[in-house]
Amino acid sequence: MAKAYNPFEVAQEHVDKATKALGLDEATSELLRNPQREMWVTLPVRMDDGKVKIFKGFRVQYNTARGPAKGGIRWYPTETIDTVRALACWMTWKTSVVDIPLGGGKGGIICNPKELSDGEKERLARAYIRAIAPILGITKDVPAPDVYTNGQIMAWMMDEFETIMQEKHPGVITGKPLAIGGSEGRGDATARGGIYVLREAAKAYNIDLKNQPFAVQGFGNAGQFAATLGESILGMKLVAASDSKGGVYNPEGIDAQTLVNYKLANGSLKGFPGAKEITNEELLALPVTVLIPAAMENTINEKTAATVQCKISLELANGPTTPEGDKILDSKGVIVLPDYLANAGGVTVSYFEQCQNAQNFYWSLEEVQQRLDQKMTKAFKAVYDMSQEKKTNLRDAAYLVAVKRVADAAKLRGWC
Repeated sequence: MAKAYNPFEVAQEHVDKATKALGLDEATSELLRNPQREMWVTLPVRMDDGKVKIFKGFRVQYNTARGPAKGGIRWYPTETIDTVRALACWMTWKTSVVDIPLGGGKGGIICNPKELSDGEKERLARAYIRAIAPILGITKDVPAPDVYTNGQIMAWMMDEFETIMQEKHPGVITGKPLAIGGSEGRGDATARGGIYVLREAAKAYNIDLKNQPFAVQGFGNAGQFAATLGESILGMKLVAASDSKGGVYNPEGIDAQTLVNYKLANGSLKGFPGAKEITNEELLALPVTVLIPAAMENTINEKTAATVQCKISLELANGPTTPEGDKILDSKGVIVLPDYLANAGGVTVSYFEQCQNAQNFYWSLEEVQQRLDQKMTKAFKAVYDMSQEKKTNLRDAAYLVAVKRVADAAKLRGWC
């Protein structure tokens, strides 16, 4: 019987590999492979029918050697503490690899938001903040949106924290609407940052992306923006996209904005005219130049990696490729732009939002995008240079860059 996939064990496996390659001592290695703090909470919420329902939630602060914890809050029916631990771990390396002064954190609530009314969502959001308020703050831990949470939910959460504290704390939550302290450019930041990384990778590996086919697996916020920005910034040709209900494919090309509009109007890609229906697994096997996994963990595994035909995999999802899948892609010469580098645009603009909140001075969209471009370009160069120096793939190189920075900070603090 196959062993169940555990994302935190996968995350620890990568950390162990990096700490060994860096020659770190046992204490430092043990510190970096485990969360510094976890909070488990039980949330009683009164539902619209008058009954009280109990929800379970988590907040993990993985490592704060380089700064306050930072990381999203996801609402998901099958959320687990190990998933949250893994995401908090990856967020630690994500903030480190783009060199922003933050640590890694993550939160989650076990729930199905599709079954909740707006009123129930608000009461759940406020209950969660009341429970974890003691460990939040701009000098402690700053949450943000993630899977099935959004700007409105962040607004409720910020308001609840300010109600508790009886003073204004706009920077305690990022990913907020513009009207209450959000940042220009936050909406497409994850995808935009990934497209900048893809652009730099294409230069480094001498790959011409103009008019080349690409496919997007996972057509939520990041996937939709990746489709439109891949066209507008890099001139690539979208040929396929998929969501949880299936996908569509047209080798002659699909207009990205038209597909986005269809998804927003219909709730899925099913039935999109001018394209044939395909499954998620069939999409992964398409002969494209760039594959963009933008859905969930464990998508490219030992089974699906064997069918992948792309030249570059741009990981906009967190943990989409398992270690077994990685080995197969590596053996096939696929250039994998690893998740915590490729999708770090979101946390980078969240950091920009914190900076603007602290200054009470806000930047233009052009300034945000220019700063994001600079950060992502510099981060890719550091990772690429490390890969060339150590003769390794980009994922291993990114871990070496990120883990060393966190280890150095921990040692300077006298933690190990």
